[in-house]
Amino acid sequence: MKALIEGARSIGLTLSPKEIEAFRIYQRELAEWNARFNLTAIHGEDQVQIRHFLDSLSCLLAMGLDKDVSAVPHGDVGKRIPKSVRALNLKAIDIGSGPGFPGIPLKIVCPHLKLTLLEATAKKVTFLQHIVALLGLKDVQVIHDRAEVVGHHPEHREQYDLALARAVAELPVLAEYALPLCCLGGRVIAQKGHDVQLEVMNAQRAIQLLGGVLRYLLDVELPGLAEPRSLVVINKVARTPEMYPRRPGIPKKKPL
Repeated sequence: MKALIEGARSIGLTLSPKEIEAFRIYQRELAEWNARFNLTAIHGEDQVQIRHFLDSLSCLLAMGLDKDVSAVPHGDVGKRIPKSVRALNLKAIDIGSGPGFPGIPLKIVCPHLKLTLLEATAKKVTFLQHIVALLGLKDVQVIHDRAEVVGHHPEHREQYDLALARAVAELPVLAEYALPLCCLGGRVIAQKGHDVQLEVMNAQRAIQLLGGVLRYLLDVELPGLAEPRSLVVINKVARTPEMYPRRPGIPKKKPL
């Protein structure tokens, strides 16, 4: 697990032997299941460790920031994970989790996280249930459904401190999936490519309409990953109007 261990260390995260073993099991199971069910297009141990595990852990750079970014030394913003982040006791939902990214890697290193994995594809849901049980992860639920549906369920609507999403949709669409699930004072962390400014600009109307405000854009550079990444952080500052999210398929077909 050298690529993961060294990559995590470069952003201020030292993995324990127990965590390394959990990632080793996760990598093994992902490879075995992927051979049968095509869960991910990324293959090879180093690629999985960097493009899936380490990339997922980069969300901690935004999770550990104060709500007022001015309280963080400028040179450290988005560069190093604060030690206190491991103790975060948040209720989080991973939207379109796929085979568990970024939710499961974050749960491995933040054991107090109360995590919901939301996925619409049955074979990926089956894998999520398998890996959660195999790793013995507590306070994790797997839901087989769509964000447009779950966003109207009282037990999920505006109930989460944190909504996570990686490679799910363009930001105007993603905002409609995620902001209805965030509580007031919560935040959305969207993992995006480096050239995200136009996408953010096009999403401003949707973000405001759904009760959010853009808070940070953090550039992320990971060892072994040629192309830089961005974390888009949106704070929930007002309640989402009851009509959102619209019915399944409409947010993507007719973005706000």
